[in-house]
Amino acid sequence: MDINNHVIKLCLDGTHAEFEGRIDAARKHYQQAWEAAENDYEACIAAHYVARHQANPEDEFKWNQEALKRADAVADSRVEPFYPSLYLNMGHAYELLGNQKEAQRYYDLAAELGVIHQQSKAQ
Repeated sequence: MDINNHVIKLCLDGTHAEFEGRIDAARKHYQQAWEAAENDYEACIAAHYVARHQANPEDEFKWNQEALKRADAVADSRVEPFYPSLYLNMGHAYELLGNQKEAQRYYDLAAELGVIHQQSKAQ
């Protein structure tokens, strides 16, 4: 990943703000990254981060779906490392929408790539 890329820098700035508890600032950086994206690779990364702080499950699903769609459109291997996280996020989004079957399908896809979804003990 090219940390000198403008979109990636904005996402990193957003992540720093997020970890400092400045969620509104994080949202602003992620939205700026989305608006600055010039290709599917950058849009995939930006949408992945925009999805993190949506007000409702439908919007979270929409942004996760957008990130996955953009990843699928990239014609090279740059996005391969993102797929486990993209699949986990899609699983989580489906779970929030009450579609456990589709959630499990995406969790299984992530598991095929070596990332196992840990069910919470409350379930």
